[in-house]
Amino acid sequence: MTLTASETPAPPKPVPPPARRGSARRAWQSFSPYAYLAPFFTLFIAFGLFPLLYTAFVSLYRVELQTPGDMEWRGLGNYTALFTDEYFWLSLRNTFTIGVLSTVPQLVMALGLAHLLNYKMRGRTFLRTAVLLPYATSVAAATLVFAQLFGRDFGLINYALSVVGIDPVDWQNGTLASQIAVSTVVIWRWTGYNALIYLAGMQSIPHELYEAAAMDGASRWRQFFHVTLPGLRPTIVFTVIVSTIGATQLFGEPLLLEGSISGGISHQYQTLGLYMYEQGWGFFHLGRAAAIAWVMFLLIVVLVGVNALIARRRSRKEAGR
Repeated sequence: MTLTASETPAPPKPVPPPARRGSARRAWQSFSPYAYLAPFFTLFIAFGLFPLLYTAFVSLYRVELQTPGDMEWRGLGNYTALFTDEYFWLSLRNTFTIGVLSTVPQLVMALGLAHLLNYKMRGRTFLRTAVLLPYATSVAAATLVFAQLFGRDFGLINYALSVVGIDPVDWQNGTLASQIAVSTVVIWRWTGYNALIYLAGMQSIPHELYEAAAMDGASRWRQFFHVTLPGLRPTIVFTVIVSTIGATQLFGEPLLLEGSISGGISHQYQTLGLYMYEQGWGFFHLGRAAAIAWVMFLLIVVLVGVNALIARRRSRKEAGR
């Protein structure tokens, strides 16, 4: 019996050697992590590393906004001119003051709020969502509302003060008053965000520690100070570092409070961010603005390093005990 061409069986497909397939699989397993991370590093190099390095390059030249192609070598001249400018030191002092006025109450209130939300109560899920709403609000909308609240003549804050017999406060022209007004906006926006971070840290603390403390007769206050706070130490260090970085880069709130890049009539609440914007887009000195950006970057590195060093020494000291 003979077979036709259509009935002739096809030859079997060649099977690759097992060794070759294994080497290809191992090569892909070694290469795949880099392939997954490639988009992130591409965006980071394009929009993070390159602008950082180019800003350092521009800070060594005299560059004007009208003629960005004409660059005159100055070396460290932008930095020396910066350190001899009284408004730079004023903005640095304002940044530190507003940072303290906003960060300390913010974190203390967030810690207390998280402690309350950690207990079982009705509507706990709604309250946890509600405390995050200020963070989701636009900084422009929030600051404009607070600017009306802190109005000198028709502001709700001064009206409330007049009810209890306190004279109206010029929140936008007084030095300490304007800094308190800016800090209030920051506190309102970021307290709920930090409270949820603290709440997540509290829920990671073993419940057995609270049960053991309760069996020893510890009250809720003693449990908070001797169980909750030690367990939250890494979280507290994280929030302090992040809040320090945010305070150093503060820009939107002081800009929109009065709508001036000078930070008030006498620069009483001009931060480093506003000072950099004023030099670059107000006076058109891009080289000096780049130098300010690098000073801010180095300042953040120093502050973060100091916070980390203090936290490490405290941990070592307690571990030695």
